[in-house]
Amino acid sequence: MSYELTFFMGKFEARFPSDRKYAKNHMWAKAAGEQLPAHGDAPLWRFGFTAYAVRLLQDVYFLDWTIDPNTPLKERQPIGNIESSRAESELYAPVTGTLVQFNGELLADPSGINVDKYDRGWLFSMNKTFFMNWKNARRKFSISWVLSIHFLLNALLGQRTSASCSM
Repeated sequence: MSYELTFFMGKFEARFPSDRKYAKNHMWAKAAGEQLPAHGDAPLWRFGFTAYAVRLLQDVYFLDWTIDPNTPLKERQPIGNIESSRAESELYAPVTGTLVQFNGELLADPSGINVDKYDRGWLFSMNKTFFMNWKNARRKFSISWVLSIHFLLNALLGQRTSASCSM
């Protein structure tokens, strides 16, 4: 059964669906349920920004990839750039693996990230090889990390913190 965790960033909600994995760089990963012929029977995983990241960025209006599809990547390798009304930032690979495809809709109009971050706002797909060592992947992609960093940041900033879990 899938459920959402809800955090409050001040007065704003940030929702985290439980059907995906979460990375330290505020990205989510979800099995895409599709396979590309060039990659055999390995399922693809889609990656996107969390509600927390989108809220911090605010209005995304520029997205540029500095690599091509089917590029093998190392974790933390630069892969592109993003600009929003609040920040300009370099994007990094969340894990080691092969980036298979980019979301073509976002290449034409990156504002889709703002509107539908957990569905049509996905950024790119990678093959499943990075989850072959599940123990390491679980350390990198964990909702408990999101909970921990949320409470730590708010404690350091002296802000009121609340979180709820709704099923």
